[in-house]
Amino acid sequence: MANSSMLCTVVVAACLAVAAADWSQGTATFYGGIDASGTMGGACGYDNLYNAGYGVNTAALSPTLFNDGASCGQCYLITCDPTRLGGQWCKPGNSITVSATNLCPSNYALPNGGWCGPGRPHFDMSQPAWEHIGVVQGGIIAVQYQQVKCSRTGGVRFSIAGSQYFLLVNIQNLGGSGSVGAAWVKGDKTGWIQMSRNWGANWQVLAGLVGQGLSFAVTSTGGQYIQFWNVVPGWWQFGQTFTTNQNFYY
Repeated sequence: MANSSMLCTVVVAACLAVAAADWSQGTATFYGGIDASGTMGGACGYDNLYNAGYGVNTAALSPTLFNDGASCGQCYLITCDPTRLGGQWCKPGNSITVSATNLCPSNYALPNGGWCGPGRPHFDMSQPAWEHIGVVQGGIIAVQYQQVKCSRTGGVRFSIAGSQYFLLVNIQNLGGSGSVGAAWVKGDKTGWIQMSRNWGANWQVLAGLVGQGLSFAVTSTGGQYIQFWNVVPGWWQFGQTFTTNQNFYY
């Protein structure tokens, strides 16, 4: 019996250690107003966050988390840490999942680039999301966070921009890992053409595809590969967004 009790204690302790290891420390502020209207657009290129599938539970990431746009669309579970700086402004027991939709740039008018300075894991959250875990009068709180699986409504979306000889596609509303690792496009008259990241969640290809129906293939950063056949009809125009019925699980 004593050996069994000792074994249970060791297992529980190990599980708690693993759970604690899943969390990282950071800080969080808020922006965009009480209705989050000021969060629309941003460095991922999603433009209207409602139309792109992200709503108001969003955050701008510091450069160390933003990773030059590779983190666009990823989801983070965030909770206020009452044991650290600003703990008196926490709403204990609350947590919120946010999607990365913008960059919080370093401000070199402040020491060390401010809260979003180099090496700092910081979330500049929409005000509605931030107020779920913190008291607004505090302004800034210490948080614990972890990247989590994204749950989305509907399928992946492709927003088309560019010119006659240049295609720029914003890839939106990914579930699973939430972000794009690689992408390809295929016209009615072409084979698969690999795309490259232009900025944020915008992927480009130097090819004249006007007048051709388009299919896409995407690998998520979680490693799942999906082909989206005949997403865009041949009559497409720049500025249009096309929705699919497929999405990612990892």
